[in-house]
Amino acid sequence: MAGTPTVTRLAPGMFSVDVDGRREIVYVAGPPDNRWAFWNGHVFHPDQEDRVTQQPEGLRRVQVAQSLSAPMPATVIRVLVQPGSHVKKGDVVVLLEAMKMELPIRALSDGTVTAVHCRDGELVQAAQVLVETK
Repeated sequence: MAGTPTVTRLAPGMFSVDVDGRREIVYVAGPPDNRWAFWNGHVFHPDQEDRVTQQPEGLRRVQVAQSLSAPMPATVIRVLVQPGSHVKKGDVVVLLEAMKMELPIRALSDGTVTAVHCRDGELVQAAQVLVETK
């Protein structure tokens, strides 16, 4: 069982989370009524977490379209996929730079890239869709 985390504010929207001897950096942004967090290459929205459900055994998985969005205003350093590329959960699909830090945008699940909506060097805004997968 995990210990109690200690959260320290490092800067506006930037937090250090210490738990069980590990330190992670978490970024929090968005308006008060729609906050989201960026941690370890993943974006977390409260409404997304509420929709997570367990599938009963034996049910077939249905592929659904997923959009990967920019977690904050940033510059696209490199687009690592193109339409038709096969990705595995956790693969970096786009590398962004914001606040002098690299932000890897990772595939949420195994699938195929259906569209890329950004290019190297482009400035993108928070919540802008970068890549779509299915």
